[in-house]
Amino acid sequence: MPQPALQNAPAFQALQLHHATAKNWQLRELFTGDPQRFTKLSITAAGLFLDYSKNRLDETTLQMLFSLARERGVDVQRDAMFAGDKINVTEHRAVLHTALRAPPGDALHIDDQDINHDVHAVLARIKSFSTRVRRGDWLGYTGKPITDIVNIGIGGSHLGPEMVCRALRNFVHPRLSLHFVANADGHDLDATLSRVNPETTLFVIASKTFITAETMLNAQSARTWFLQHGSVGDLPKHFVAVSTNSQAVTAFGIDPANMFQFWDWVGGRYSIWSAIGLSVALAVGFGHFSEFLAGAHAMDEHFRHAPLEQNMPVLLGLIGVWYRNFFGSTSISIAPYHQDLNQFTAYLQQLEMESNGKSVARDGAPLRIATCPVIWGDVGTNGQHAYFQLLHQGSDIIPVDFIAVLKPSHGLPDHHTALLANCFAQSEAFMRGKTADEVRTELQNQALPPDVIDALTPHKTFPGNRPSNTLLMDALTPATLGALIALYEHKVFVQGVIWGINSFDQWGVELGKVLAKNIQAELIGQSQPDAHDGSTNGLIARAKAAAR
Repeated sequence: MPQPALQNAPAFQALQLHHATAKNWQLRELFTGDPQRFTKLSITAAGLFLDYSKNRLDETTLQMLFSLARERGVDVQRDAMFAGDKINVTEHRAVLHTALRAPPGDALHIDDQDINHDVHAVLARIKSFSTRVRRGDWLGYTGKPITDIVNIGIGGSHLGPEMVCRALRNFVHPRLSLHFVANADGHDLDATLSRVNPETTLFVIASKTFITAETMLNAQSARTWFLQHGSVGDLPKHFVAVSTNSQAVTAFGIDPANMFQFWDWVGGRYSIWSAIGLSVALAVGFGHFSEFLAGAHAMDEHFRHAPLEQNMPVLLGLIGVWYRNFFGSTSISIAPYHQDLNQFTAYLQQLEMESNGKSVARDGAPLRIATCPVIWGDVGTNGQHAYFQLLHQGSDIIPVDFIAVLKPSHGLPDHHTALLANCFAQSEAFMRGKTADEVRTELQNQALPPDVIDALTPHKTFPGNRPSNTLLMDALTPATLGALIALYEHKVFVQGVIWGINSFDQWGVELGKVLAKNIQAELIGQSQPDAHDGSTNGLIARAKAAAR
């Protein structure tokens, strides 16, 4: 039976009435009125601490949001996902990225197949292979150990490995350099090939089907480059595959023994836990990769078993719904105050926007309500000197997720206290703002004349009352990074259930691919011009003229 539209849900309508009052609340007053607000509105799970007290809500708001979650079946759908039900309704697939990080013996059967056994069989092969490369036992065609690893993928097969390897750079083997190529733009691959030696480079070709256009274009170009130095017989020493298409892998010149499998119940943007994480295991070692999986599993267990009221992913998801659907916030800014998390926002962009950037319900009915906001941001303190001006004084209210690490992995004095001071100060400044009276007092203390004070006061006033979450971890380790990623995965799930959409397909990426294939054939003269619009025809004509 189709689920009623979200806007017709009684809990949603109750929240609309509640918002009529809550929208006028001031965060300063909420803190003044409740000295225990921070303690009440914070939670710890799987090595992460979430402070959500700087949000425009109270305990009544939260209880109403929890009622909405239950009314929409968040707990029921959560249990269905973990049980292996085929909740990806448009592709008739289970959604079991959580099974990729479950420990051995955590049996789960799908279509009479023990997937826990299958997962750990692949992990054992990853362990063996990554250990050989890291020890220097895996040799290139001239007998030298591998020094450079080039991951060629696109989407989740690129964003996941790159983000994790950069985040865990302090754990990377000192002999190994990691490179990531995704863009069909040849400048991407060209820049990478100019930095590596064919004798000591290992290419990881990550494509489930081994026909992904961008990935195979780059893979074939890398193969051609390599064959300018080595022979076809040398390819198996320098190319491995993460795929399920053994026939195409073999035709490429890769030994099927060096093909690492994953399954159709693993979505691309949820695949870092699978063999797509091969580059991570090569970089940081299988032991640390196992800790990464264990951190995610710890968050899985929390999400699966904690009551909704004490459930970190549920809280994060519901707070997002509160701003998106009641305050009309169109975007969320992610601000990691750790340089090694400089790819984390890009990773979340795909995770959230490809999952929940939908306007059709699971039953195919059009939605009449806003869904996924735009995800954007940069590492602090860089963002403070770029877009924070808009966050503080712009016309839109944009919630912020601050992410900070309490203990640095470097020994440089003063840097980390300055970093944390900036992170905490920004969240306080968003919440407090600065009133006109406070600005006037400050300017008067500078002995400025009244006319100057009058002129400057509007420009130096900050409205404040701008919401934020702050996520803290003691240290950036494989385990805490795993928990952090899993937290946002489950947040996406919660919001998808609330909005009534399928978070696990991505049909929106297909149309452009089809059109691009046709246009490419026109650009190289293999087909006659199609019936494009005038703009597209004109662009094609100019490109063909430039190529003559």
